[in-house]
Amino acid sequence: MFFGIIASLGSQSFGQLVANEEDWTELPRSIHPGDSAVPPSDAVVLFDGKDLSEWQTIDGKEAGWLVKNELLEIVPGSGSIYSKQKFGDVQLHVEWMIPEKDVENGNSGIYLQGRYEVQIYNSYRDASKIYYNGQTGSLYKQYKPLVNASRPRGTWDTFDIIFTAPRFEDDGSLKTPAIFTVFHNGILIQYNSRLKGITTHEKTTAYESHGLKQPLMIQDHGDRVLFRNIWIREL
Repeated sequence: MFFGIIASLGSQSFGQLVANEEDWTELPRSIHPGDSAVPPSDAVVLFDGKDLSEWQTIDGKEAGWLVKNELLEIVPGSGSIYSKQKFGDVQLHVEWMIPEKDVENGNSGIYLQGRYEVQIYNSYRDASKIYYNGQTGSLYKQYKPLVNASRPRGTWDTFDIIFTAPRFEDDGSLKTPAIFTVFHNGILIQYNSRLKGITTHEKTTAYESHGLKQPLMIQDHGDRVLFRNIWIREL
C-alpha cells in the first residue's frame, strides 16, 4: 500500500514527500482572544460606544454621526465616515442593525480601504427586491453571498471579514487583487473572493493604484443604520 502511494505521486521524490521539519524559529505571540463583548487584546478598537474619536469625514473634519446609548447611528446626509488610521491586510469585526421603523432599505456598506464594499441591506427573507449581488453580504455588484444569513430588522447582524489588500507594480498595474473571506452571523458567505476592481455602481470596474494602507469607510447611503463593537486586527 505504501509503495502504491509513492508510485501514484509520479514525479515527486521520496524526499519531497517526507519533509516535515519542526519549526523552532519564532514562538507565536500570545493574545487574549476576547469574547462577544470584549475585543481581542491586539485589536484596534474603532468604536467602543463612547465617541467618534477614531473617525472623520473624507476631508478630515469631525464625523457627524450620532453616538447615543453606546451605539453609533448614521445621520442621513451627513456623509460617510473614514477611520483616521489606515490599514492593509486585516481581520475586521462589525456589528450592525437596521431599525424596525422609519428606514426603507437599511442601505449602507463597509468599505475596506475606502474602495471595496461589503454591502449592508435589508435582505431578511425578501432578498429579491435588489439584484442578487447587491443584497447584504455581497461584494457589491461583483459577488453575491453564498447564502443569505440575514436577521430581521431590530436585531443585530455581524460581519467578520478577512481582507487581503491588493498590491500594485511600480508602474501602477495590478500585481495581486483584493481578496475577501466574509462570515455573516458566523456563516461563511464569501470565500477567497478576488475582486475585479473597485466596487462601483457602474457597469464596468477597474483597479486604481493606491498605497498598501488606506482608511476604512462606513457608508452614508441615506438610511439610518446602527453600529456597535467595531474592531480591527492588522495581519
